[in-house]
Amino acid sequence: MADEALSAGVVAQRLGVAVTTLRTWHQRYGLGPSQHVPGHHRRYTPADLARLEVMRRLTAEGVSPAEAARWARQAPDALAPVDISRAVRRRDGGGTTIPVGRAGPAARGLARAAMRLDAAAISETIGRAIAADGVVATWDRLLRPLLVGIGERHAATGALIEVEHLVTRCISAAFSVAASAGPAPGTPRVLLSCADEEQHSLPLEALAAALAEAGVGYRMLGARVPTTALLAAIDRTGPAAVVLWSQTRATADPAQLTALLTASSRPMLVLAAGPGWPARALPTGVVHPTDLTEAVSLTVALHDSLNRPAAS
Repeated sequence: MADEALSAGVVAQRLGVAVTTLRTWHQRYGLGPSQHVPGHHRRYTPADLARLEVMRRLTAEGVSPAEAARWARQAPDALAPVDISRAVRRRDGGGTTIPVGRAGPAARGLARAAMRLDAAAISETIGRAIAADGVVATWDRLLRPLLVGIGERHAATGALIEVEHLVTRCISAAFSVAASAGPAPGTPRVLLSCADEEQHSLPLEALAAALAEAGVGYRMLGARVPTTALLAAIDRTGPAAVVLWSQTRATADPAQLTALLTASSRPMLVLAAGPGWPARALPTGVVHPTDLTEAVSLTVALHDSLNRPAAS
């Protein structure tokens, strides 16, 4: 049926490959879209998708593209698991996947691309999601499930360090592009910083990209910022809001927050962001946002109030 046919972009997202990869498989191996309506682009049917899934799986296991295409052109429904095993010459164990919980097809496709270390497909998927859904939705629905899954698999097996590094680099690059594509902000009134010795800056980069998307200017100090350096930056720039990120309890020293509250140029808003901070043990006057959405909302609200024209 026509309503079952899929575009190349949707198929690429489901499989976790780049659109250019689909184009190559079509041109070189004949695994292209079979549905054609005059005046429209060709679209992929469920049978086409099943063949491409076989192609993706076998090439991910190291089978040559030509050999994988030969297997894929067989009726996929008739391709028994023993045939797949024979093709790859080893069992496809569950340890080669990244769990993404209840996340949708895009997250599963991204997880497959991550396991293949396919930087092009990872970057394409993230960029497409940000363009379609925005930074916050992309972080919550696509990227966090993947990062959590990588963390769980690493904790259980000690593996996937190379996957985490590549995925992190791709996400960071995508956020940088998103931040530069946002509306031109005014004077930066928000200071973003990781806590002293905190190396995990990716969630802070997500916040930066979301603020840029909303037209809010910011300064990013990044990872492992000593309290003295943060205070010096506050004195020199006079931010209205400071966001201090902590990923783990080991880096969440409330004394850092107290120092911000007693600074000579005390910010109007101090956010202790991240799971490292103990919500019930924060100094009075510090706000602990529960997620990226709340951190963006609080910061944007302050920005808007400061830029609201005074009543005459």
